[in-house]
Amino acid sequence: MNLQKLKIAEAMFLAQYPGGFSSPQMAAVRKKHNMDKLIEFAHQSFAKRRFNDAEKIAEDMIKLVSRSSMVSMFEKPKFRDFVQRLDMNEKHFLANALKRLLHGKQQAGFEGLVDLLQTEKIAKWSLVSVIPAYYAPTTEVFVKPTTAKGVIKNFDVDQLEYKPLPTWAFYLGYRDLINTAKQQVDSSLSPSNAAFSGFLMMAMKDLPN
Repeated sequence: MNLQKLKIAEAMFLAQYPGGFSSPQMAAVRKKHNMDKLIEFAHQSFAKRRFNDAEKIAEDMIKLVSRSSMVSMFEKPKFRDFVQRLDMNEKHFLANALKRLLHGKQQAGFEGLVDLLQTEKIAKWSLVSVIPAYYAPTTEVFVKPTTAKGVIKNFDVDQLEYKPLPTWAFYLGYRDLINTAKQQVDSSLSPSNAAFSGFLMMAMKDLPN
């Protein structure tokens, strides 16, 4: 990532919002995204001990996706309908993939989730990455296509190539990028990785070419 551009973005954002995401001006944004409650819900619903009930895991996945402001209104009903149509064997597969993604062999879980969603062509970045982004908000990343493509282009990230179909290689690279970049700026810009990505998105339009 172009560090000079990142520091320019930091300076512009903090000039407009002193205190970063804790500033009073950002209160409406915080309220809209309701991160704290959704993080708490994710921690309660997807703790490792909860995965002995695949039906409940599937229900709670639908609830979290439905409540998330980060998932588009078009994708929410598609995900809900898809999960509700799954038989019990498929729900066990879904729950096991999420358990691995959150608590075990992450790559296997990620790719299992992608494979299952792709059976009905709904393997979207938002649906694959949203639950990890709430469960481990300072470690995992939410991949919003427009933001990810914008970050790569505007911050001169040469080593990553975005593709519409989610891949573990890109997720790993993008996660490393976000977790490394946030260390270079004031901590008020990254109460969560989703917030840090929001900062990058808001800053892009004002960056010099």
